Amino acid sequence: MSKVDEQQSSAWLLGEQGPFADSLPGFQPRAPQLEFAARVETAIADGHNLVAEAGTGTGKTLAYLVPALAAGVRTIISTGTRTLQDQLFFRDLPLVRSSLAIDVEIALLKGRSNYLCLYRMQQTRSDGRLESREMYTELEAIHQWGQVSEDGDLSISNLLADDSRLWPHISSTVDNCLGIECPDYDNCFVVNARKKAQDADIVVVNHHLLFADMAVKQSGFGEVLPSAELMVLDEAHLVPSIATRFFSKGFSSRQVRDLHKDVLAEAGLVKGGVAAIRSAVEAGQIAWRKTQAGFLPSMPLRGSWEKLCEDGLLMEDLADLAAAVEELRDALKPLEATSTGLESCYQRASELCQRWNEISDRNRHDQVSWYERHQQSFSLHSTPLDIAGPFTEYRDSMDATWVFTSATLTVKDRFDHFLRETGLEDAQAFIAEGGFDYRKNSILYSPLGLPNPNTPDYTEKLMTSIWPVVEANGGRAFLLFSSHRALRLAADWLEDHCQLPLFVQGRESRTRLLENFRESGNGVLLGAASFWEGVDVIGPALSLVMIDKLPFAPPDDPILEARASVIREQGDNPFFKMQLPQAVISLKQGAGRLIRDVNDKGVLILGDPRLLEKSYGKVFLESLPRMSRTRTLEKVLGFIAHIKTQEPNIDESKIVENIE
Repeated sequence: MSKVDEQQSSAWLLGEQGPFADSLPGFQPRAPQLEFAARVETAIADGHNLVAEAGTGTGKTLAYLVPALAAGVRTIISTGTRTLQDQLFFRDLPLVRSSLAIDVEIALLKGRSNYLCLYRMQQTRSDGRLESREMYTELEAIHQWGQVSEDGDLSISNLLADDSRLWPHISSTVDNCLGIECPDYDNCFVVNARKKAQDADIVVVNHHLLFADMAVKQSGFGEVLPSAELMVLDEAHLVPSIATRFFSKGFSSRQVRDLHKDVLAEAGLVKGGVAAIRSAVEAGQIAWRKTQAGFLPSMPLRGSWEKLCEDGLLMEDLADLAAAVEELRDALKPLEATSTGLESCYQRASELCQRWNEISDRNRHDQVSWYERHQQSFSLHSTPLDIAGPFTEYRDSMDATWVFTSATLTVKDRFDHFLRETGLEDAQAFIAEGGFDYRKNSILYSPLGLPNPNTPDYTEKLMTSIWPVVEANGGRAFLLFSSHRALRLAADWLEDHCQLPLFVQGRESRTRLLENFRESGNGVLLGAASFWEGVDVIGPALSLVMIDKLPFAPPDDPILEARASVIREQGDNPFFKMQLPQAVISLKQGAGRLIRDVNDKGVLILGDPRLLEKSYGKVFLESLPRMSRTRTLEKVLGFIAHIKTQEPNIDESKIVENIE
């Protein structure tokens, strides 16, 4: 990998005389971007870790790409979303490589579920047990595409919706991948993508893959990612939650069901195989159905292991299911040498037995066990109470500089919460101010007269209160909700009162919903958690964002409960140490949907009256961008009229007022 002239610092490269002034139309040097780049440059040279909150409009992507490529160090860039991952690989990196005129190999590496698995696709085509005609049509389209695709990346094929039921039938998992014994190993898209990554200078991955690599290394089974001198984690606010997921152990009804299906398929290819495992599979299927029925719709969607233990009959069913998996494992043992597929099934059954033992072990005080009930399945989990320790061990095992960046890492301009969660207390941290004039281009409206968010009619009164603003704005609105129940209530209300195009999460795929919203020009989109972040709508199609409630995690969340208990035992207050900071960062993400470009303008509505009535509300307000604020409907409507007409020299003091 070549590098640029050592005399050319990142500040010069991103300055008025640098190459980007010519290669990027409208490029202007930005002081926050220059400072960020200089700090990355210093971190690479000195080997210290860096944490940076870079507000929207900072230009943070160039701020870390330019010093990384200029230094000529092998780099892994990890993002939180596939959208940003593709943007980096297909747009940003080629632009920087071309502008700097350096020879650098780049590679894109995603999780295995994004790639077509030739073996499983052929099994599915031979099996003929798909659930609908539409799935067969999709399968044949994928088969044709797979014959000409160079990378097998299903996520950019545009042939499958995000919610297509065909995904698990044509992609592999860690559990069912046959590895080097697969008959299609030489043509495997996952293997080829990893080979390219091993040879590349810059590799773009996502957080899920990064932590999957971490989990593999901890288990002693090698690695997924190549070594690197620089690790850049963009959208780093997602790191604690994703790390928590990958440090967890899981045992689910879906895993057991898929194991039964694959055992029968693989045993059918071996003489006498089905006879050897039939009785164990049938016993397991009976236990599976009985346990599945035991997770009643009346049960909470999530709960602690202790809560689960209160149902003695269900615990007996779970124990019987675990015993059935153990019986299947024992039945597979004599067959594991007869085929690669049965060997893989034996390993999966053994792993499930081990996971059950870990989840049901009541002597592990560093873990919390809990359950989750889905519409047609259930899952059991064991999650570490603290991820800072294992995450620090992983970082220390790599001789690399780490850079963490996001638009939302601080609470009241302090990094304490993020640094504590990730074990990064010794990292250097700084804030790069965003490039937008929030006070001029946006206004925060907190409606008067709304009841406590826990009252039954809160959503109806909220919608009544904000509707004049939505109507005056001509739609062009994101209405973000803290629960799917509130979203459905709001959708019902709008269908009775609104003539504007409505786009409701759950009625279409996320991608299609956003495309249709953008094209409408006057739509109202209702979204829950997945629309609070990672969604960009630049320009006039979106100029109003409403958030119904302060996004505190549910108080009965089993992981939250267990971690809160530990914090209390340590003599601290879990609300101020954990729950409030998490909610602040979530609110900042939701509010960040409004202004995505220097020319964007709009209104942010925060409906929750606790924002102004509770003392902790100041923490939220002081953590948000410095917007003008009002509680007066007429002033919001005046602001909307102003940004619609773009009247010059308007006296903004007559439009907005500050809430002290």
